[in-house]
Formats: sequence, C-alpha cells, structure tokens
Amino acid sequence: MAKPHTTPANSPPNAEPGDSPLPSIDGFCRSLASYLEPEQIHEVRRAFQFGSEAHKGQTRKTGEPYIFHPLAVACILAEMHMDHKCLMAAILHDVIEDTPTAKEQLIECFDEEIAELVDGVSKLTQIDFKTHAEAQAASLQKMLLAMTKDIRVILIKLADRLHNMRTLGVMRPEKCRRISRETLEIYAPIANRLGINTMRLELEELGFMAHWPMRYRALKMAVASARGNRKEVLGTVETAIRERLRQEGLSGEVVGRQKHLYSIYNKMRTKKSSFSEVVDVFAFRITVDKVDTCYRVLGAVHNLYKPMPGRFKDFIAIPKANGYQSLHTALFGPHGMPIEIQIRTGEMHQLSESGIAAHWMYKTGGEGNGSAQARASEWVKNLLEMQKGAGDSLEFLEHVKVDLFPDEVYVFTPRGEIMVLAQGATVIDFAYAVHTDVGDQCVAARVDRRLAPLRSRIYNGQTVEVITAPGGSPNPAWLNFVVTAKARANIRAYLKNLQQQEAVNLGGRLLETELHAYDQSLGSIPESKVEQLLAEFKHHQLDDLLADIGLGNRMARLVARRMAGPDAERAQEAVDHEKPAGQLAIKGTEGMVVSFAKCCRPIPGDAIIAVFNPGSGMSVHRQECPNLGDFRKGGENWLDVCWEEDVDTEFSTEIRIEAGTKRGVLATVAASIAEMGCNIENVSIEERDGLSSTLDFIIAVRGRKHLARIIRHLRSLPPVMRITRAQG
Repeated sequence: MAKPHTTPANSPPNAEPGDSPLPSIDGFCRSLASYLEPEQIHEVRRAFQFGSEAHKGQTRKTGEPYIFHPLAVACILAEMHMDHKCLMAAILHDVIEDTPTAKEQLIECFDEEIAELVDGVSKLTQIDFKTHAEAQAASLQKMLLAMTKDIRVILIKLADRLHNMRTLGVMRPEKCRRISRETLEIYAPIANRLGINTMRLELEELGFMAHWPMRYRALKMAVASARGNRKEVLGTVETAIRERLRQEGLSGEVVGRQKHLYSIYNKMRTKKSSFSEVVDVFAFRITVDKVDTCYRVLGAVHNLYKPMPGRFKDFIAIPKANGYQSLHTALFGPHGMPIEIQIRTGEMHQLSESGIAAHWMYKTGGEGNGSAQARASEWVKNLLEMQKGAGDSLEFLEHVKVDLFPDEVYVFTPRGEIMVLAQGATVIDFAYAVHTDVGDQCVAARVDRRLAPLRSRIYNGQTVEVITAPGGSPNPAWLNFVVTAKARANIRAYLKNLQQQEAVNLGGRLLETELHAYDQSLGSIPESKVEQLLAEFKHHQLDDLLADIGLGNRMARLVARRMAGPDAERAQEAVDHEKPAGQLAIKGTEGMVVSFAKCCRPIPGDAIIAVFNPGSGMSVHRQECPNLGDFRKGGENWLDVCWEEDVDTEFSTEIRIEAGTKRGVLATVAASIAEMGCNIENVSIEERDGLSSTLDFIIAVRGRKHLARIIRHLRSLPPVMRITRAQG
C-alpha cells in the first residue's frame, strides 16, 4: 500500500512524483470550509489525529509519514465535495488493515457508519489464499458487496487507487504492470460505470503509462507533433461554430476537446486504425443553459456542416446506464475532415464529470439528483444477484469484469419501456434483464413482432417480446452465446441447483432398485437406521447421501446392503449371482447427472447400458459400444437400464454418408434430411479419391424408427452410394 511520493489531488495525470508540495491538514481543512459546517470540519481533523497516532512510526519508501497517503485520498474526495463522514473514513481507510486498530475501536471513537466504510475498503489479510489472484478477487468481492450497503466504499477505494497510481514511480516494473493492469481492467471501468469521468480518464492515462511505458511515450510524442500542426484548423472550426450560434441567437460555451492518449490507443487497437485516422478527428463540446437549447444548437451545427449519416446519438432522451446525458453528432468539416461534437447542459456536464459523486454535491447544495444514484443502485442490485449465483470469488470477479464493459444497446419492451443492454446482447440476455424468472422460463421470443431464435443478437431500436412457459428451464447451451453477467450468473446458478436435484433423484431411484432385491424400500427402513448411516457417512441429511449415490461417488448396492441389515449379508451370495429385479428406466430428459455418451450416441430403441463416472454421474452407452471395454466384467460400475415407453425427446446421433462428388450434393442431402422433420446439428465433409466424399452428419432424431425412415429416404437419392450409423 505504501507508495513513495504524494502529489496533490489536482495534479495532472502525467505529473512527475515530487513536483508539488505535500498536503497538510490545515490547508485541507481550510479548503473544506467552502461546503462543510465548522463542526463537521472539526470531526475530520479529529479523524486525522486518530489516524496519525495509529500510523505513528510507519513511513513511506522515501521516509515521509504514512499518514500523507490517507490525507491525499481525502483531498481527492474533497474535490468531489463528498460528505464529512466519507472524508473521515478516507483518512482512516488503512488503520484496520495496516495497524493493530480493530473495527470495534472505530465504532467506539467515531460511529458504526464510519467503521463500516473503513472495513469495506480493508483487504482480507487474515485468510490464507492459494494464489495472489484468488486473494485479490476475494478482497474485491468483499469491497463490492460492502458497496451494496454504502456506495461511498467504492468511491474511497477509487480515490485510494488513484493516489497509488499517481505515486507508482519507484515500484518494481513487474509490480507496476500488475497494479496498472488491475487498474485498467477493474477500477477504471468501475469509475466509468458510476459515471465519474474525470477519475476514469486519469486512472486510464496513469494505467496506460505504467503498463505500456514505451507505447505511451511514442504515442505522446506523436500526438504532440500532430497537434502542433492542427491548432490553426481547430481555431477556425471553433470560430465558425461560435459565429453560427451568434447568428441563431443561441448562447453556449464552445471548447475544443483533446482526445486522451489511452482513448487514441484503444481506438487504434480495436478498430485496427492508423494513428493519422484516429488523431485527425476534431472534437468539440458545446455547453448550454437548458435542454431545449441543446436541440436548437444541434440544428445550427447541422446547418453549418453536413452531418455524417448514422452517427447521431441522443443520450438526453435515452441516458447511458451510468446516467450520462448528451447529444453526440459527427460532421464533415472543412476539407471533409471529421468533426465530433457533444452538446449538453451545465448540469449534464457536471454529472458526466462526477457521476454518482454528484449526488453528494447536489445534496449538500440543497438540491436532489436521484438519476445517477438510482442507476448505481440498480447496478449494485445486479451485483448482489451475481454474488448469489457465483461459485467462488474468482467466478464473481469474472462476472463483474463482463459487466464493466457494456457498449450499450437500447431496445424496447412491448409496452414501450427502454431497456439498456451490453453490445452483442441476445434475446436471452434481454429476458434476464427483465427478470430472473422470465429468463429461466423463456422458450421463444419475438423481435419486431417476428419470431426469432433465442440466440439472436438484438440491435438499437428493436422491440423484444419474450414468450415464457411454466415448464421452461435454462439450457446449458445458452452459456455459449449470452454476454451479460446477470444472464451468465443466473444460468450457472440454475444448472448447479439442477445438477444437485438430479443427483438426488437419480440416487433415490438407484437405491430403490437395489433395495428391491432385498424386498425392501427406502420408506420401510427405520429412521434410526438411516440416521446411523448418515452419521457414519458424514452427511447431514438423506438428500446428501442420495446425491453422492447419483454422482457415482458411493455405490447404491453397498448402501442398500447396509440399510437392509443382517439379512442382507446372508442373502448376499444369491444377490451377487442374480440380476436385480428391475432395470432403471431412462426418460431422456436427464441433464448433467445422466448423460448420453457422444462416442456411440444412443437413441430410444437401442439396447443400452449405464456406466458410473465418479463425480459426474451416469453415462448411457449403446451395448455394442466398443468403448465400454471390460466395464461389465467388474459388475460394480455399470447398471442395466432401459428406455421409458413414452420418451418424446430428440436425441443426437451420427450417420456417415458416402456420396459421389457432384455439385450441390451437400445441399441435396441436407434438404432431404430437413424434409424428414430432422434438425442437422453438425456436418463435416472429407473428400476421398476425387470421385467420392464422406459426409458425417450429427442429426436430432426421436428414436430408431425415425432414424430408419431417414436412412431409407436418403438411400433413394442418386448421389448416395452408402449410408451407415456411427458405431463409436
């Protein structure tokens, strides 16, 4: 945590360490007088005295007292006009982590609110983690969940990270790269998600400078050289815009904006553009007094220069997810050069710079601004949902990272409400954005009143309607195409619960089958006997034991023998040589715990056998599958199974077709398969001798009879020479 130098909160992003004087508590308190009451400032000074005492004897790498770092963090937050308790927590933010001070001591000296803020920012240092990544992920998870109670936790952490980035200079290169990568991947996107633009830009610039120092220097020199040649053109355009606004009787502040280095670098990398293509874009911001004037200014600039088709965005009518509002347009300027213009009110500009922090600015000024706060609260609510579905802190961090990079798409519900989703979102993402239950029960969808596949990407302006059914449930294949963290977390959570429930059901069926050989059932076993076995197997409840059996971790035959009691031992010899009374019936709707082997792809009508795979349940094979090997000789790891009579599910199977090499043969065969009411899941082609080709199709059929009809139909096609079913 301790960094060698401290620069004031208003230092430029590329300020060199040691360029400016260190902050002092007296100067800091004088600056607070502009918006805090004298008694609140006194409390801030008291927190400083407590922090100084707690950190006494601790120094930074250059010998400066450690308290300079927490004070500099508080300076950054004071610029955002944060309340006095947030400033006190910032000054105290390292006392729990880096000193013997306990949370209870902070409650006693200050109050519970400040103690909770400090605890939320503190890392998890008492737990031993296997890897550094795991420790970082767990600490971030703790901090983000603390943020769900109080958003100021993340603001303190962002200010802490910003000051650490400003003073990163003398750290080891590998540590610089690790910290800067974490800043670019997590902290800058969080600042963006909360709408704190000034903090995001500085974090990105400092992260870029530390992570890719050579690229940063090269780009900085190139930009300085290019901008020197463009000052005259910038001045000409700025003057032309001001003159046009004057002619139209409109007042507004026109400012030429410089693109930040990280923004230029990112655009070059993602759009595969050259430096000249990116840097030649001229950008201007026009700030006006009210919303109505924004649209009038838009008309004026469109009359001055020709607008580029498809490049206008109205973020005033439809704000971004972080509350950002502005009109964006692109124009063909003098000599055809591109011009980007943003038009907004003063309040919108303040919100774009400070985001969620503006909530406290307006609150202290007597006004109320709920939009940024409401949007942050919505994101925080989604974080809680992700936490419930995540298996561990690393998975939670993966979900958060996905959620932090949303190039937004704006779509409508059938009632005309606007939904904001990440770029590339699908119908399933939309369904989960509406509600978790809607996503879980989604079976079909209409996009612009037309039926569309669930994996369809949705685009700006479309109207999406989700069709649900009570029996609908998430499909594991959805994880291959969903893009939002909320959808991914909810699908994974459902599948985990599904696997547990399926394991319990399968275990119960297997145990009942084995108990039947002893003329007993699970219901006839005395409760005391069951509890005794559970204690012996170290399970809390019967479902845990059944799940263990269903997953193949414990053999049903051995559990049944123990449950049946002494009589079972005497009957064991007969049982070992006799087949169990009933076969286990397979319905075909089983998921993870009962799976169908891809080597032989069994379908209803095939003679089948089930093999136990410890930890993953039961795998169903065709009896003639060559991969079974000597499984049946052992007798312990396999089970005779049969198909239920009323199976009405499609199953994948593989057919191999040898056909003459003629033009359009694949299209002919595929069309014939489709005619027979069969879906093609995959196809591969291998040319053999120039005269014939082998076509391998994986198709979905309802059973052997359905497959036989398809094969008969395909044999009648002129190009088909031979057709067989894959054996495994």
